[in-house]
Amino acid sequence: MSGMFFYFRSQRRWKPGQDPYKLYAFNQRESERISSNRVLRDTRHYRCTTLHYDPDLPSTSIVITFHNEARSTLLRTIRSVLNRTPVHLIHEIILVDDYSEDANDCLLLTKLPKVKCLRNDRREGLIRSRVRGADAAKAGVLTFLDSHCEVNKDWLPPLLQRIKEDPTCVVSPVIDIINMDTFAYVAASSDLRGGFDWSLHFKWEQLSAEQKARRADPTEPIKTPIIAGGLFVIDKSWFNHLGKYDTAMDIWGGENFEISFRVWMCGGSLEIIPCSRVGHVFRKKHPYIFPEGNANTYIKNTRRTAEVWMDEFRLFYYSARPAARGKSYGDIHGREELRKILKCKSFKWYLDNVYPELK
Repeated sequence: MSGMFFYFRSQRRWKPGQDPYKLYAFNQRESERISSNRVLRDTRHYRCTTLHYDPDLPSTSIVITFHNEARSTLLRTIRSVLNRTPVHLIHEIILVDDYSEDANDCLLLTKLPKVKCLRNDRREGLIRSRVRGADAAKAGVLTFLDSHCEVNKDWLPPLLQRIKEDPTCVVSPVIDIINMDTFAYVAASSDLRGGFDWSLHFKWEQLSAEQKARRADPTEPIKTPIIAGGLFVIDKSWFNHLGKYDTAMDIWGGENFEISFRVWMCGGSLEIIPCSRVGHVFRKKHPYIFPEGNANTYIKNTRRTAEVWMDEFRLFYYSARPAARGKSYGDIHGREELRKILKCKSFKWYLDNVYPELK
């Protein structure tokens, strides 16, 4: 097996002047230098180590989609899951290869325990690829991870515990930072939640003094108006009931707003679980091509979100993002019907009850 790891990582000899950021928009040379099996510092609050979880937690299907991901980061993602997760909680790890240039990337990894490979026969994007992985999943709980992550110690039990307690709750870990230049693993604050502005631009925001005061226990879940979207756990039946993802959205971007609004407005909730930590490589740009361009794809996806879910408040979206006016966003009839069938609340309810801070 160690020979397989060495072969898969395919360490190259770097030539002077060769740009290690060219292919993946992070320091590929440094990523290849670091072990796929490295030790991470436990970044949780010390009280997390005193918590106990039910012995009969549900197992989960872990869905990881990728398109031309660096072999070093993809392997490190999977090995971190295998090394830091109780084996009985992993039903399977489903890799969805979104038509990468090298089909062997996915197939080689099936030599690892629990790993299965699905390959798209054309570029579909993260959204449709995740739905394909979810449809193939056999476990009753879905865990979505990006392909350039490293899970930390005891990351999964606290997430599954909340799903067991409330299947309508969608939960995310605290997302630590893996530096794109040095690959140093840096702890993120546990006093953050997801937020956004009227242009539907995601941002991390500090909990207010009042919100912090209400949290007597630093291990308690944090209600969040929106999740970052890359890493979360959801009951599969609830995911299907809510309408999965909007598969008319393209590639990547904006889907986290759509699913976050839908979860809150249609009877569920979103939480960040402080005792679960997962590191993520944050990049300054995308290394892959958007067929219609990055900006146009994001506008299409967020405009679909605004038209279906934001009611009269979508006017604030268009004021903040005037380039969206007149841009095609496709047929939304099916998603509008879904909202009616699910008897979802209004966006005004969301603003009043979930995110009154949005100004």
